Amino acid sequence: MNIDLKELAKRESERVEWKENVADIASVVKTIVAFSNDFANLGGGYVVCGAKETKDKHGFQAIDYSGLTSSRLLEIENKTLAHCRDLVDPGVVPLVEVLDSPNNDSTKILVLIVPSTGNAHSYRAGRGDSSKYYIRSGSNTIEARNGILRELLISKNQLAPWDKRINKEASVEDIDLVIFRDYLQEMKLWSPNKALEDYLSESERISEFLPPLVSSNLVDQVSRPKNFTLLMFGKQPLKFFSGAYSIFSIYRGNDRSEKTAERLDITGTVVQQARKLIELLNTESFVAFDKETTTPNQVKYPIRALQEAVINALVHRDYESSQPIRITGFNDRIEINSPGTLPRAIEKEKFVSGKAHPHWKNQTLAYFFNKLQLAQAEGQGIPTILRTMQEEGCPDPIFEVGPENLICILPAHPRHKINRELYEIENRIVIGNYDEAYNRTKEILINDPYNYRAIELFCEINNLRKTPDKVYNFLINKNVSLDKVNSRTLVKIADTLSLVEGNPKILEYANQLLAKAVEGQLEEKEIVKIAINLKRLGNAEKVIEFVDEKIEQYPSLSKSSALLEERGRAKINLAKNCIDTGRDKNIGYKIRGRAWEECRRYLKEAESDLNNALQNARNPIEKDYILRDIEFLEKMKEIAKKPKRKGYKNRPKQNS
Repeated sequence: MNIDLKELAKRESERVEWKENVADIASVVKTIVAFSNDFANLGGGYVVCGAKETKDKHGFQAIDYSGLTSSRLLEIENKTLAHCRDLVDPGVVPLVEVLDSPNNDSTKILVLIVPSTGNAHSYRAGRGDSSKYYIRSGSNTIEARNGILRELLISKNQLAPWDKRINKEASVEDIDLVIFRDYLQEMKLWSPNKALEDYLSESERISEFLPPLVSSNLVDQVSRPKNFTLLMFGKQPLKFFSGAYSIFSIYRGNDRSEKTAERLDITGTVVQQARKLIELLNTESFVAFDKETTTPNQVKYPIRALQEAVINALVHRDYESSQPIRITGFNDRIEINSPGTLPRAIEKEKFVSGKAHPHWKNQTLAYFFNKLQLAQAEGQGIPTILRTMQEEGCPDPIFEVGPENLICILPAHPRHKINRELYEIENRIVIGNYDEAYNRTKEILINDPYNYRAIELFCEINNLRKTPDKVYNFLINKNVSLDKVNSRTLVKIADTLSLVEGNPKILEYANQLLAKAVEGQLEEKEIVKIAINLKRLGNAEKVIEFVDEKIEQYPSLSKSSALLEERGRAKINLAKNCIDTGRDKNIGYKIRGRAWEECRRYLKEAESDLNNALQNARNPIEKDYILRDIEFLEKMKEIAKKPKRKGYKNRPKQNS
């Protein structure tokens, strides 16, 4: 075969085994069996006896040709072939090649060439030993156990895939016929012309893509359901598969150290579990609203991504494992932990990038879920998760592939993380920890100075700390543009800054904020706040002008008790000013007379506003405040009452 040992040394170590001194024939045969089983689909391999792979002084690959004597070579060859014939099942016959030893004419090199076969081979090394299967794992020969053994047997068609195997512990009575009929009708696979029993015959297929739902073995000839039949239509799947259930948990923090959590164990058929889990997860896909952004409605998790992740976990999990599916929600992520790892046919790198070729671990379940509109076409699950998370602006999903499980982690949208932090800041305010609340809010604003909720909290905190000037300093230092702040937040900032005393610059800035806020869309309570702040800043005339303008713009505000009350109070304040002018002896007679006339006019208009406010008020406390204003107004009217001319009362009546 013209084998070149130097060329073999350059090949993958998975395909070549070097044996310098063959002290144990069994180790040689185990490697031959592993190459024959060809679990990694490499095409077989070579066992080289009498040489070893090494490195030269420069670190390059080299071969040490120790060689075998003729008698030793013949002994190894005969024993190896005998073991391969008598102790390997089914037997294998490696090709034998004898090469000259380059460094010693008295020795030879034995090369055993092992082709890949279509069978799964086992080896019994001694009389007291059991037969074992071997595979290559990198450059080592290992025993195939558990899931690897099952995968080897399935790949060699010596064992049916788990979902299509007969369940020897179940009977046809374990099938829930009501669920069976309902699901088939939903999938449009039900025919009214067939009896229910017809579907449960060993020759009947409900689809050309599925095997019969039941079958019998050669021992007892009793019809028994397949594993997939019990998972899909069984009365109690958990009775036969100890791990065939799901655990749904919610922690309100970012880890499992929270003192309290919610947990729900979900049983039933795989379809019932899927639908219940999707329903529960949909409640976690709530919306965070921010009307100041181009995407005001932002879901925490895309519903489609949650659904695909759950379906993947249910369809592709290892049902021979006793572990359940675990779905755990945290404040910042959802973790979906599925028993069983990736099939060897799927490369991890391609899987996590959504580029792996389609591969169903439980093909029958995949078919049913597709027909029930719970799963997409083959190979679309992971790409859909990646795409929908990206479209919603969520961080990329994380896939952790372990030896016995696969975890899909879906991070929450960043907006929800900020909302949670703001919620925690509110809790700090409630318990009176204003300093911590101040520092945490400022940290948010340093990174995002236009987070309107953080700005409003910052205002509240500084009001409580009696440091409203810090709000002004922050806005100026960060050069916050008023054009980028919504009207409601501008009103809140102005409300805080109006509390500053003795600083004309800050009060002027507050006026600018109110003027800017008026340009935007405002709700009634925000309009009332602007009126209050204008009054607080000493602008009674601006209050009246502002309220008049808004009532003309929005006629429905003419019944706003709060606005009418503020306009009435502003007119009372102007009436006070007029009284001061009327009493000032240093002012000319005509001006003082005009001041009293204006005072009485303001009071009359104020009385009308306050009476209308009282009529439209719904809150008893609000009514009480308005009545106090009216009581004060009456006192003002007495002061401003126009004096009667002297002698008017004693003037005699004229005869008609």
